[in-house]
Amino acid sequence: MIYLDYSANTPADAAVLDAFTKTERTFSGNPNSAHAAGQLAAKSLHKTTEEIAKLLGALPEEVIYTSGASEANNLAIKGIARSMRHVGRHILTTPLEHASVSGPLTSLKEQGWDVEMLDIGRDGKVDLESLRDLLRKDTVLVTVCAVDSELGTVQPVEEIADILKEYPNCKLHVDATQAIGKIPYRFAGDTMSLAAHKFYGLNGSGLLLKKKDLVIEPLIHGGTGASLYRSGTPTLGLNAALLKALSLALPEVEKRYAYVAELNRKLREEFARDPRVRINSPQDAIPHILNVSVKGIKGLEFQEALSDRGVCVSVKSACAVPGTPSRAVMAVSKDKKNAMSSWRISLSHLTTEEEIAAFLRSFHEVCQEFGL
Repeated sequence: MIYLDYSANTPADAAVLDAFTKTERTFSGNPNSAHAAGQLAAKSLHKTTEEIAKLLGALPEEVIYTSGASEANNLAIKGIARSMRHVGRHILTTPLEHASVSGPLTSLKEQGWDVEMLDIGRDGKVDLESLRDLLRKDTVLVTVCAVDSELGTVQPVEEIADILKEYPNCKLHVDATQAIGKIPYRFAGDTMSLAAHKFYGLNGSGLLLKKKDLVIEPLIHGGTGASLYRSGTPTLGLNAALLKALSLALPEVEKRYAYVAELNRKLREEFARDPRVRINSPQDAIPHILNVSVKGIKGLEFQEALSDRGVCVSVKSACAVPGTPSRAVMAVSKDKKNAMSSWRISLSHLTTEEEIAAFLRSFHEVCQEFGL
């Protein structure tokens, strides 16, 4: 099997699994309990949180553990919107966002919030003039992804944050799920989400960073937890595994980036010579993500044909609704047929040159199968 869907999920590192197992076996107490076992667990949790915060350029009290980025995005978006509803109900976002961002925004829209789309360029980046034009006194939230999951576009988050300094009542949420572990990235904005399974950690584990002075409304009420904003017994093993995954991935970002960039270059060169292929990812996208379309073949059909040959790629995000055009590709290409034909290759430092060569052989076989 040739796995080229690392933006959907990555295999857990053995050291991450060891960290989880060791922590779960060592600490039997509930960190919320006052007895000795509970105090030992709480001490371990506090140390883990301090180290995670340091790695991400945050404060320990700004770390909120979640079940993943989907929960973190929902907590940030709904939490900010509801806590700021006395100021306004205007929200700005992009057509590139993950379903765990667009979903809660749709829910808020149905409840009376005004959600507007920012313009994006052909490269998928937010048009900063559009942002300036659409911002209002009652704008309470701008939510953008640091890196788009389908195209690999890197958004100008720092420039967006600078513009929002003139709007103190407007908060910035950044979905950094596809950025952490792939490019150098630290806490920017008012809230930021990530998921461990994107950088060789465990599924069901993530966090939301929230600026210390920002008050948001929790999703879960009742009980105590590691944070006032997320009730529930803290899972020390998952948190320790998250720390291990971060500590392994972040120091290797530049080395891994360079390796993946070379694989991406080879694929782009091959596709550039093929008139059947349209490359949708911009030239300056992260190399881990390469989105392409093959004219005349729906992306889902091409994915299935590759899968039959043991090659795993994706059509849109793994969490997106199947059988519909890619919103991201549609937004940048303005071409529905092209958006329906698009699919994503996502690479890793674990991807080998032999796998790339085998993938390309399968790619040409599929094209011939469809009469191209």
